[in-house]
Amino acid sequence: MSLRSFTSSKLVYTDLETLNLAAINKSSSGVAMAGLYDLIIVGAGPAGITAGIYAARKRLRTLVISKDVGGQTALSGAVENYTGYQYISGFELARKFEEHVKEFELEFHEREEVTGIRKIDDTFRVSTDQGAYEGKTVVVASGAKPKELRIPGEKEFKNRGVTYCATCDAPLFAGKDVAVIGGGNSAMDATLQLLSIARKIYLITINPELEGDQIMKEKVLQAKNVEVWTNTKMLEVLGDNMVAAIRVMKHEEAMLNVQGVFIEIGYTPNSECIDVVEKNTLDEIKVNPRCETNVPGIFAAGDVTDVPEKQIIIAAGEGAKAALSAFSYLSRKG
Repeated sequence: MSLRSFTSSKLVYTDLETLNLAAINKSSSGVAMAGLYDLIIVGAGPAGITAGIYAARKRLRTLVISKDVGGQTALSGAVENYTGYQYISGFELARKFEEHVKEFELEFHEREEVTGIRKIDDTFRVSTDQGAYEGKTVVVASGAKPKELRIPGEKEFKNRGVTYCATCDAPLFAGKDVAVIGGGNSAMDATLQLLSIARKIYLITINPELEGDQIMKEKVLQAKNVEVWTNTKMLEVLGDNMVAAIRVMKHEEAMLNVQGVFIEIGYTPNSECIDVVEKNTLDEIKVNPRCETNVPGIFAAGDVTDVPEKQIIIAAGEGAKAALSAFSYLSRKG
């Protein structure tokens, strides 16, 4: 892993792989160096990045650890509801986040996965696949990952026609027939990204109607190459080496010949790295209005929490609140 300072690095962007921040404060072997941080932030989506900016402005010694940069934002298509931008791609918005955070002095370890968080006396130890770090406070902003359908054929054809990312994989299905599974904003966003790429799009939802953003819904329903199947259950993904069809149930079983299946049924919180905090039945970390968990010193923000409405702008605001709450906690503690 290359080591670069935020204040000196100049990155050139060609694809999603180039959207990476620099990692510093490591030895050449990648093992974490010793030291006590004021704040350790887990995750670098809109919540984690914003928390980092606010923490840096408060002059907290801050470490951000994340597998990637941008989170789900970087994988979004068109973003039309983020204040200040009438239209911006998710990738470009994530890059704006990066450019902003680079203006501040904080430490960032990317492509590093947090495996555990536990309390040790008055501090917290954050373990990763590359080392361990200690902090006085922690903000968990690890986001969420796509949900799976858990039907026959889904795992077998993953990356062989089954995908969970339209932004990443839509160009692979040019001129082909595809199915998008889901009825909310994620599914409609994927459908809109595929409009000019796929020949035909089956938008399949188990619900009686599409739900979510009304403007997106109108665009989907007006598209000539989209066929919406409501009240329809996915049963199986079929094929040989690659996806060839899906089996669904509406009033009766039906077979749809498709070469791609985009599964967009929501997300599961990335909360498995921490078990010392209280979670709800969805495994979301429970927080109060100050982003405090039930463990003093551990805060959480963004899609990993039980805060309703999973939106980029909400996650960013929650990240700011979490960092400010951590600063207040440290100030009171002395």
